[in-house]
Amino acid sequence: MDWLINLLGGIAIIVVCAFIFSLPVMWLWNWLMPAIFGLIKITWTQALGLSLLGGFLFRGSK
Repeated sequence: MDWLINLLGGIAIIVVCAFIFSLPVMWLWNWLMPAIFGLIKITWTQALGLSLLGGFLFRGSK
């Protein structure tokens, strides 16, 4: 039973961290992109996707 509690706690921490790290992406996008380029505003889940995509594309290889 302890492993289930640890698993759920780990999943909760991952979700909270994803939310915290994608909020600045959403805020900056919604502040700059519509005003500069006329693009639409994005949601939190779209900002999360952009953060993941940026991590995949710009991660340095060793």
